[in-house]
Amino acid sequence: MNSFNFSDECFADIQMLRYRLKDFSGLSLQQKKLVYYLSQATLFGRDITFDQNCAYNLEIRKMLEAIYIIGVLNNQLPDESPDDAQNKKAFVEYLKRVWFSNGIHHHYGCEKFTPGFSQDYLRSMLKSGLIPADHLPLHPGEDVDGMIARLFPVIFDSQVLPKRVNKQDDADLVATSACNFYRGVTQEEVEHFYGDMKQRYADDDAPMSYGLNSTLVKEDGIIKELTWKMGGMYGKAIEKIVFWLEKAAGVAENERQKRCIEKLVEFYRSGDLRIFNDYCIEWVGENDAQVDFINGFIEVYGDPMGLKATWEGLVEYNDREATLRTQLISRHAQWFENNSPVDPRFRKPHVTGVSAKAICAAMLGGEEYPSTAIGINLPNADWIRAQYGSKSVSISNITEAYNESSGSQKFQKEFVIDEETRSLIARYGNLCDALHTDLHECLGHGSGQLLPGVDPDALKAYSSTIEEARADLFGLYYLADDKLVELGLTPDGEAYKSSYYTYMMNGMLTQLCRIKPGHLIEEAHMRNRSLIARWCFEHGKEQNVVELVRNDGKLYVKINDYAALRQLIATLLAEVQRIKSEGDYQAAHDLVEAYAVSVDKEIHEEILSRYRQLNLAPYKGFINPVLIPSFDEMGNIVDVDVDYTEKYDEQMLRYSRDYATLI
Repeated sequence: MNSFNFSDECFADIQMLRYRLKDFSGLSLQQKKLVYYLSQATLFGRDITFDQNCAYNLEIRKMLEAIYIIGVLNNQLPDESPDDAQNKKAFVEYLKRVWFSNGIHHHYGCEKFTPGFSQDYLRSMLKSGLIPADHLPLHPGEDVDGMIARLFPVIFDSQVLPKRVNKQDDADLVATSACNFYRGVTQEEVEHFYGDMKQRYADDDAPMSYGLNSTLVKEDGIIKELTWKMGGMYGKAIEKIVFWLEKAAGVAENERQKRCIEKLVEFYRSGDLRIFNDYCIEWVGENDAQVDFINGFIEVYGDPMGLKATWEGLVEYNDREATLRTQLISRHAQWFENNSPVDPRFRKPHVTGVSAKAICAAMLGGEEYPSTAIGINLPNADWIRAQYGSKSVSISNITEAYNESSGSQKFQKEFVIDEETRSLIARYGNLCDALHTDLHECLGHGSGQLLPGVDPDALKAYSSTIEEARADLFGLYYLADDKLVELGLTPDGEAYKSSYYTYMMNGMLTQLCRIKPGHLIEEAHMRNRSLIARWCFEHGKEQNVVELVRNDGKLYVKINDYAALRQLIATLLAEVQRIKSEGDYQAAHDLVEAYAVSVDKEIHEEILSRYRQLNLAPYKGFINPVLIPSFDEMGNIVDVDVDYTEKYDEQMLRYSRDYATLI
C-alpha cells in the first residue's frame, strides 16, 4: 500500500488522486476481458455527459483543447508577455476544471466558472492563424470570428447560463437551469407534460421512469421528447457503447449476466423504458458474478425536476474481504426494517432481494468521473425495489484512496474540538464511516415504502435531498445500535460517536469550505447534511444536546449528549420517511428551505479562512488506470495489464481523441 502513490496534481479547489486495482491480477482471463470490454463501453459515454450538462460544453471543450495542444504542449503560439504568462496559467486551470466537471459549471456547486484569463488573450490565441480550422468547433460556413461571437458570451458573460442546476425556491427551475434536458419549455409545461403521461398510464403495474432518457423540446408550438437511443439523440455515442457491450456479453460470467447485458443493449437500441425496467430487474437479480457494472442513464441529480438522468458508467469487481461486512448487514435487513423508528405503515413488511457487497472500481465514466461516489444503491424505481430488491455497493478502493490522501490529521486538529474527540475519531472513524456508507446504501435507500397511489415524483425538486437525508438518517440511527456490536461490526458502544461528531461538524461547519461567499447550498448531498445537522442542533437546544462553542476564538461543534442526539435523529428519520411515503411536497419544501439551503455569512467566512490556511483541496477526483490488453498472433486477448502512470491532461486529451463521438 505505501509504495502506491495515491495523490497526484492539484489545481483550483481540486486534488487529483489515483485508485489501485487491488488483486486485479488474480482475476481470470475471462474476467479481465469482461472488465476491459465494459471499460471501453464506459469511456464512450463521456461526450453524452458533457452535452447533457450544457449544450455548449462539447464545442467549448474542443476549442480549448485545440489551444492547449498548439499553445501549451507544442508551444507554437507567439512569445508571451508577463500578462500572457498569467493568462496562460489561468487558461490551463480553466481547462482542467472544465475537464473535471464535464463542462463549464462546477461539478458540485453548479455555478459557472469565472475565467481567470481575458477575452483578448483567448481571442488572440484563436486568431493567431496557427490553429487548424478542423481542430475548432466551426459551424458550416462559420469563420473564427463567428465562433467567437457565439461562444464567448457563454464563457465570459456571468448572466448567460449562470447555473447548471438551479434549485432556488419560486424560480422557474427549467428556464433558469443551463443543463441540456429541456429546450424552449417552462417548468409548468414540463410538469403538465409528464403529469398527463402519468395519468394515461395510471393503472400500469410496472410504471416507467417517465422522461428518464429524453430531452423535452418545443418545436412549432408542439412539445415532444427526443429519445436518447441508437438512431436517435446521442446515437453515435450509444452505437459505440453497444458495440463494446456486445463484446462483453460474449465473455459474461453466467447466463443471467449475459441476459442483463443483452437487455441493456435492447434498451439502447429502442429507447423503450419498459425494456429499461426489464434490464433493472435482470441486473438487480444477478449477484453471482465477480465482475459487475453500471452503464446508462441512472441518476437524476443533474435535472432540477428530478426526472432526466445523466449518463454514467462504472466497472467493478468484488473486494471479497470487505464484502463480508456488507453481506452481514444485508442478511439482517428485515431486522433493521422491523426496528426502524418510523411509523409501521411506512415499513416494508417483507424486505426483498437486498444484496450488498464491497467492490473495487476498475473504470469510472460519465457522471462518475473524475469525481465519484463511495457507495451506490440501485435501481432507483421504488416499485422495483419493493418487488425485486436492490443492489448496493461500497467502493473500497475509492475509500482507500480518500483515506490515504485526505490530510485528515491537519483537518481534524483545526476543526475537531479537543484531543479526546480527535482520539475517538482516530480510533473508530474509518470503520464507522465505512459502516455508515454501508448502512446508507445497503439498507437506507432500500428501506421504507410509499403508500398506495403516491407518485414517486411527488416531492419534485426536493426529492433528491429528502431521499439522501432518509438514507443518511437510517445509517446514523443504526450506527449507535447495540445490534452492530452484537454482529461484531463495531467493537463497542462508543464507536458510533466518532461518526456522529464528524457528521454534525461537517453539516454545520466544515462542508461550507465548498461554498463560495454569498452562495446558497445547492447540491443535494450537501443540503441533506445541512438539513440533518441543523435540524438536530435547533431541536436539541432546550436540552443543550449540541452546541457551537468558541475555544481560543475558533468555532467548534460540541456534543453534550450523544444518546439524546440519536433520539433526535430517530425523530427526524420518522418525519422524513413520512414525507416520502405520503408524498408530502409542502412538508419537504418547508423542511429543506428552513434547514438545508441558507448559509450564515460570519460562520462561512471563518470556515473559509481556517480551511485556506490548511492548504487542502476541498474536492477530490480520480485519474483512471489504463487497461492495456496483450494479444496473440491471432488477435485474441491473452492478458490485460494495468498502468497507473498516465497524467491527468494526457488522459483527458486521449479520451477526447479516442472516445469523441458527438463532436
